[in-house]
Amino acid sequence: MRTALLALCALMCLESAALAEIATYYGKEFAGHRTASGERFNPGAMTAAHRSLRFGTRVRVTNARNGRSVIVRINDRGPFVKGAAIDLSSGAARAIGMGGTGHVHLEVIR
Repeated sequence: MRTALLALCALMCLESAALAEIATYYGKEFAGHRTASGERFNPGAMTAAHRSLRFGTRVRVTNARNGRSVIVRINDRGPFVKGAAIDLSSGAARAIGMGGTGHVHLEVIR
């Protein structure tokens, strides 16, 4: 029984690691520029860019490495980095302890 429980836990850990997506972030170099939604980009705001989610959609982004999460609002299109699923504002990336690129879990809130 104990072996089966350990195997199940290991499988769940592997499954969650396999579902982690790559996130990047962008910051001060785009401050004040218009986003695809028309609003001005604020690097400190809890916002993000996604290729297909509607503007205004809220997404919980959880850093797979440390478990910290933040809720961001989609207000731009991107990322334009191959393999990346979401582009966070630098403020959102900082809030979850992400430097450069990171593995994250995404959950659409609404």
